[in-house]
Amino acid sequence: MLTAKKRAPDSGQEEFRKIGIWAEIWRDYKKNKGAMAGLITVIVIIAVAVLAEFLFDYETQVVGIDIVNALKPPSMEHLFGTDQYGRDIAVRILYGARYSLAVGICAVMVSVLIGSGLGILAGYYGGITETLIMRTMDVISPIPSLLLAICISTAFGQSIGVLMLAIGVVSVPPFAQVARASVLTIREQEFIEAARASGAREYQIILFHVVPNALSPIIVQSTMRVASAIITASSLSFLGLGVPTPLPEWGGMLSDGRLFIRDYSYMTLFPGLAIMLTVLAINLIGDGMRDAMDPRLKR
Repeated sequence: MLTAKKRAPDSGQEEFRKIGIWAEIWRDYKKNKGAMAGLITVIVIIAVAVLAEFLFDYETQVVGIDIVNALKPPSMEHLFGTDQYGRDIAVRILYGARYSLAVGICAVMVSVLIGSGLGILAGYYGGITETLIMRTMDVISPIPSLLLAICISTAFGQSIGVLMLAIGVVSVPPFAQVARASVLTIREQEFIEAARASGAREYQIILFHVVPNALSPIIVQSTMRVASAIITASSLSFLGLGVPTPLPEWGGMLSDGRLFIRDYSYMTLFPGLAIMLTVLAINLIGDGMRDAMDPRLKR
């Protein structure tokens, strides 16, 4: 009598169950050399920004005044030269990484909490809730983000907290749209119906079933939005509406150096390179996260 052979489990599925979804994402992410280069660059920038406090004196080299050493060109003593007040530009750039990264990350966290929360509610409940939320987003979306951020910063004053809030608010509509689109494909899935049938309450379904399954596109969007937030923060600081002086924010340093750009171009060159390198590295991380987390891009 013929007996059916027991089918061996699919090796790919078995491996997926062993390593877990986040381990698989990390495995796929590591294959992207550009994404790994971006991650290493950001880690180095964060490390030097943290260590700067232990290596340099904040009061004398960052916000102090030393007219004797003003406008010194790059040298072994001052790698990136000094500004019009005699402050070391290299040290200020290292300290400025704290403000630029902190503003970018915190602003995106504001966008994620507000925008994703509204988008999840709109996608899950639909009806009048969806209409009110998404029509509000449609009203905000056409407004140029920088113009809206300028209006908020002008209305509430110049401070780091206001800067984070202003940049966070302008990024709310994209997060709401991404979260809503993701939830629309999740809310009719069988596991959601099973959760309802088991007696789970609405907030439990949203928190423990909908949100975890909608995280992937939100995480990818968050990573890419950090770069945009850093550029917006630098733009506002350049216009005098961002981080207040004499704090060493990169956009503010560009603004200070523009008056001396003809004879002392290094004052704008190095802060500009810092912004460019950081934004490029974060964009590479975002591209790697998108490729690793989007199943349609799996080879």
